[in-house]
Amino acid sequence: MFPKTEQYLLSNQILRATNSIVLNIAEGSDRSTDKDFANFLNKSHTSINEVVSCLDIALLDKYFTQDLHNKYLKSAEKLANQTAAFRRKLL
Repeated sequence: MFPKTEQYLLSNQILRATNSIVLNIAEGSDRSTDKDFANFLNKSHTSINEVVSCLDIALLDKYFTQDLHNKYLKSAEKLANQTAAFRRKLL
């Protein structure tokens, strides 16, 4: 999907941010209080926003189509909503 010049730049940033989403949820789930877990869910939500920003850049740079961007954005929004709802439930 990304040109060779971007394989280790923007695509790597997306990979690191998506890993951060999962890792923050996993790390937070082992915390002893709901407040601590909610803090890690907030960090995860921030990483979702980072992925969305990278997707926006990729679209502007024409690395993929608007349709593909919309598909990824829909998935990110769903995950962001689920994460935010879970965080609210904990607090």
